Amino acid sequence: MLERTVRYGDLLDMIYVDGKGQISKRRIKVLQIGEVSFRAYCHMRETNRTFTIDNVLALVPVVRKERMVI
Repeated sequence: MLERTVRYGDLLDMIYVDGKGQISKRRIKVLQIGEVSFRAYCHMRETNRTFTIDNVLALVPVVRKERMVI
């Protein structure tokens, strides 16, 4: 899923646990994937961040619904 989001620029909602055990929900745009971590723009912090892949608890694609005009 991470590789697809880099290719297409999709947004993800992520549940993440940091090194101190704090759990947070973040909306991210993945920029680069490494062996054990990835770089992403974090909308919560409004900056690029590095996340450890093993600390990701859940990833869900953000689905944008188009409005129908009648």
